Amino acid sequence: MNYQQLSGKELLKIKTLGELKSIGYQPLSIKEELRKNLIEKIRKQEQVFEGIWGYEDTVIPDIERAILSRHNINLLGLRGQAKTRIARMMTQLLDEYVPVVEGAELNDDPLNPLSHYATELIQNKGDHTPIAWWHRNDRYTEKLATPDVSVADLIGDVDPIKAATLKLSYNDERVIHYGLVPRSHRSIFVINELPDLQARIQVALFNILQEGDIQIRGFKLRLPLDIQFVFTANPEDYTNRGSIVTPLKDRIESQIITHYPKSIEIGKRITVQEAKLTGRPLEKIHVPELMKDLIEQIAIEARSSEYVDEKSGVSARLTISAYENLISAAERRIYLNNEENTVVRMADLIGVIPAITGKVELVYEGEQEGAGLVAYNLIGKAIRTLFVNFFPSPEQKKKDKEGNPYVLPLSWFGEGNTLDILASQSDKIYKTELHKVPGLEDLVTNTINPLPEKEKEFFMEFLLHGLAEYSQLSKKLLDTGMQFKDLFSAMFDMGSPDEDDFDDEDNV
Repeated sequence: MNYQQLSGKELLKIKTLGELKSIGYQPLSIKEELRKNLIEKIRKQEQVFEGIWGYEDTVIPDIERAILSRHNINLLGLRGQAKTRIARMMTQLLDEYVPVVEGAELNDDPLNPLSHYATELIQNKGDHTPIAWWHRNDRYTEKLATPDVSVADLIGDVDPIKAATLKLSYNDERVIHYGLVPRSHRSIFVINELPDLQARIQVALFNILQEGDIQIRGFKLRLPLDIQFVFTANPEDYTNRGSIVTPLKDRIESQIITHYPKSIEIGKRITVQEAKLTGRPLEKIHVPELMKDLIEQIAIEARSSEYVDEKSGVSARLTISAYENLISAAERRIYLNNEENTVVRMADLIGVIPAITGKVELVYEGEQEGAGLVAYNLIGKAIRTLFVNFFPSPEQKKKDKEGNPYVLPLSWFGEGNTLDILASQSDKIYKTELHKVPGLEDLVTNTINPLPEKEKEFFMEFLLHGLAEYSQLSKKLLDTGMQFKDLFSAMFDMGSPDEDDFDDEDNV
């Protein structure tokens, strides 16, 4: 039998050190293990980080090079850029099972014991030493760096209770209670948000990274810990909470910069993959592709908004939560009206606002305006940006003065007509209301090609939103929907005490 050729089920049958030696087992460091399995996957052209989109030509090749170089890694990037997820997926590059001395707190390799317990057990029992098998999913430790993390948490401390129970002198290393780092021997150890770790705690990691030495209250132990360190951090040029101390940064061999999706298509793929939609009646809800684009565009607008703190970033969780709320808005309408199916509406974006307000960090000016108004403004900007991909620019057509396709609907509103589009309206009422506006249907059918029949009213509503964003119409946010009316009549109403108008970006 050969160790490398045995299946996991066959390995689990091996119970003693003697049996382990008989199959030709040889210890392998975790970095060599990662490197070996990565090479095998690359040669077979297998996906290493499945489900991580947008990093195929940037971050993932950098990570693979770092693993091949046997480097510790720092993933540097804003929040919501899949840093922790990548670290967790690295366990898939470990062997399925590795042997450990049974009962050893440091997960000792039977042929290369580290702890006092494992060393003494092997000396006493020799080839009869009991061994256990450690699955790769258990070889992962993660710690969020917070200001209250202590050296004892990470490295260890003297345990007086253990000393008293075992009747040991404080000079005996067996009185030490090891922290998370020694207990992660032969594992992947992740520290999230490394700059938040106090400088004196970061200093405690120096020798572990470089020399394998640890010091615990006067004990200087030579523990050649075998750990793959992965750190995550936000760019330290924006954070006032702390930074990575220079000597520690120098000891982390590869620093890899992550980024947000570089295209709407990549963003949509991530959102649909991560959204929790299990148990939803998705077969009854049609989501136009344009609406998916709008959800992604909202995040893009937020990342460049003057009211959002660009240094804190806008997580991909914004689009995921927004998409989930969008589906929920449509699902709620089905239940309210006892309908068989529905198409997502622009008015459903009202339900997306709570998903935005909790996901963006506002600067002072944004706080003054209010999170709800800023979120509403971001939706408007997204509509404005994508509108000209489908319809002629209202501003340009207004300048041309001839052949303006928007004359008919604008004239109808100019005559004093208003239109209320509510998220909870039945499909029948929704369609009836939209078709009241003359020229609206023709504009959509003549411009959008091909136009799915079920999306006609969606694009008609989108057209009204676009005209409002280009200051051709007034758009007022209602409790459950939107109200459209003539821009000039709305201006005369602005002084009324019940006015709750969110017209365009001028108000933000």
